[in-house]
Amino acid sequence: MPAFDQLMNTKRPFLTDGGLETWLFFQQGFEAPEFAALTLIDDPAARAALDNYFDHFLSIAEQARTGFVLDTNTWRGCPVWAEKLGVTDQQLLAMSARSVEFAKLVRERWGHRVEPILVNGVIGPADDAYRPGELLSAETAQTLHRPQIETFARLGVDIVSAITMTNINEAIGISRNAVEVGLPVVISFTVETDGRLPTGDMLGEAIDAVDAATSSAPAYYMINCAHPEHFRNAIATDERWVTRIGGIRANASRLSHDELDEAEELDQGDPDEFGRLHAELATLLPNLRVVGGCCGTDFRHVGCVSRALHLEQAA
Repeated sequence: MPAFDQLMNTKRPFLTDGGLETWLFFQQGFEAPEFAALTLIDDPAARAALDNYFDHFLSIAEQARTGFVLDTNTWRGCPVWAEKLGVTDQQLLAMSARSVEFAKLVRERWGHRVEPILVNGVIGPADDAYRPGELLSAETAQTLHRPQIETFARLGVDIVSAITMTNINEAIGISRNAVEVGLPVVISFTVETDGRLPTGDMLGEAIDAVDAATSSAPAYYMINCAHPEHFRNAIATDERWVTRIGGIRANASRLSHDELDEAEELDQGDPDEFGRLHAELATLLPNLRVVGGCCGTDFRHVGCVSRALHLEQAA
């Protein structure tokens, strides 16, 4: 069975990594403008650190006997960021391409121990993920994101995921691009402490709106860059849209986005509690397929999530 089909039909949630950027910058001391880990893809020290980073997570997946969604470090890869990063559009797209090749090398090293491993082309927002400015139309978003998505398609990624989406229109534009190039797409919304998108839209409203505008193009939806307690109440319902949520990548911290933006130290929360909270969330999400982490999380947090979910299933 193809890797993507295995993901969609799994009864045992696949794992993914944690907060790559916060780990790289806060814990490992690397620096890059605009939180753009992508700009470090040609730095030998950063590549070695990323090899070590993914080794930890893939080891957890091996122990859990489950698959893995392997992200590219391309969250700042939309060409709209090129000028702020001091490169041309084509240079930034070339970095995305090299990130895909790096992910494939990681998969090659681990493919005999963890199966399947999906290379996931990560797409980030065209604006600030915490404080979005002027909202794009779906058509403009589609134009801005198309070059990176076409790059992912050309290099043969298994899936693309739009991470930390703050608004409906951008999610629609990205979904339409993925359909055009023939790639499965996942939309991951971020929410504030009240469970609403930064634009004020309710999570269910956003999912329904994207599905309506794209003929339900996303394979599933995720929630990321928010603590589990920020969105638990939003999904603790029997509404149909909850069945469309297939992934969770939560923050370690209970702080709001504004508080996190101002923080000078990393809030790593409590990994054991993080795992327990995911076990509770799993009871509310019948189609949960992927679990990992976001800001402030690392292999400790994802290990606790895996133990809470996979050991319980084995019991």
